[in-house]
Amino acid sequence: MPKRLPGAAQNVNLDRMERGNCETLALPSGPARIEWRRSRRARRVSLRIDPRGGAVVVTLPPRAGRTAGMALLMNHADWVAARLAALPVAVVFADGAAVPLHGAEHRIRHVGPARGTVWVEGDEILVAGDPAFLARRVADFFRAEARRRFSELVASKAAAAAVTARRVSVKDTNSRWGSCAADRSLAFSWRLVMAPPHVQDYVAAHEVAHLRHMNHGPRFWALVHELTPHAASAMAWLREEGPRLLRVG
Repeated sequence: MPKRLPGAAQNVNLDRMERGNCETLALPSGPARIEWRRSRRARRVSLRIDPRGGAVVVTLPPRAGRTAGMALLMNHADWVAARLAALPVAVVFADGAAVPLHGAEHRIRHVGPARGTVWVEGDEILVAGDPAFLARRVADFFRAEARRRFSELVASKAAAAAVTARRVSVKDTNSRWGSCAADRSLAFSWRLVMAPPHVQDYVAAHEVAHLRHMNHGPRFWALVHELTPHAASAMAWLREEGPRLLRVG
């Protein structure tokens, strides 16, 4: 279904829209959170669903205004409603919340006002310290665990492929689970620490293979399959379960 309209010659505040302007609008299907964005590179009005925040993102080119964005929203209200309804339930890092870690469900439990640390015991993620900072401490723990896990995987697979990664980092992205930059730096979504080990193994192999082949040609895929036996099952898991990871935290 098309989700673009030609730009209209109606200007709004450019700097404000570039930063993002959020509001809740009553669409035919019910209220929805709309995030308006201005892009100097956009050529047409477009909309997409932000799977992490559950908002409808409307992007306007420099010479398009709110009227064009509203027209696109109303013309595709059914599409918007269906996509929002299909989003997995959001799970916040809070005392008692169940969240996945390395593919296994764990329960977050606040354990008192002692010095703020986070550790795992069995199927629980224990968080000490001021409860006001619990969410931040759990997020920091997940990021650190993701960095540790992918640093180990990259080191092992890079040695097997006889390549070297310049740096391994973790980020929070909506559209890519991993990336390989021209300077040979690898980056991974920290949310992959919630995925099963075989999925992590595949994503690490995929990005390490890019250190030799910066494309998705036959030689690239041959190297991926040399580095991991999990490509097919991991890609299927990411298609089916990946969106759920974007709704955690």
